Amino acid sequence: MANLYLIRHGQTFLNKYHRIQGWADAQLTENGIKDAKKAGKRLSKINFDRAYSSDTTRARATAKIILSNNQAKVDQPVEMMGLREENFGYFEGNDIEQVWNMIGGPLGYTNYSDMIKAFSIEKVRDMIASADPYGDAENDVEFWNRVKPALDEITNNSQENENILIVAHGTMIRSVVSKFSEIDISDPIHNGSITKINFKNNQYKVEYYNKIDNNV
Repeated sequence: MANLYLIRHGQTFLNKYHRIQGWADAQLTENGIKDAKKAGKRLSKINFDRAYSSDTTRARATAKIILSNNQAKVDQPVEMMGLREENFGYFEGNDIEQVWNMIGGPLGYTNYSDMIKAFSIEKVRDMIASADPYGDAENDVEFWNRVKPALDEITNNSQENENILIVAHGTMIRSVVSKFSEIDISDPIHNGSITKINFKNNQYKVEYYNKIDNNV
């Protein structure tokens, strides 16, 4: 069995300003660096055999900070485009409340969490794609056609009892947990939080999700 530790990157400036952030990128804030250091401290007793991150600045920086606080065999993550956040297309960089009101408001929903509860994260992804006037936002099929091969590449190369660090993004991690468990992912996911997934016999099993305490 391989142990996958999925970490959401630390807070960025776009997070701080409450802006939609998918393929758009931003550096970590001071608090974001603290998020990464806290995650590294929580994970300090876990010796990572391999490490991956998306190819964004925020994920790469978070992974390096975590690894610098760890007695790992690796000190640099392998960067994978497939681990990027959902592509929000036209809505990238826009005010969060304005976007959710535009997409969900006509249906009576004005925030992302309530939309997920009502429709599922998969359906909301399709709603975002349908609302994009440029057609650049990923729908659910397009999202998984990118993300699933990246996860498969990581797990297909895994060895028994390996500990694998994966630094990625909030909606991406929520989507993985939604796909492989019945856990409620409607509540916001914390920057620097830890989600653990076991991989055995070609099956993913979520052990825990969105933890920010020291019990990992």
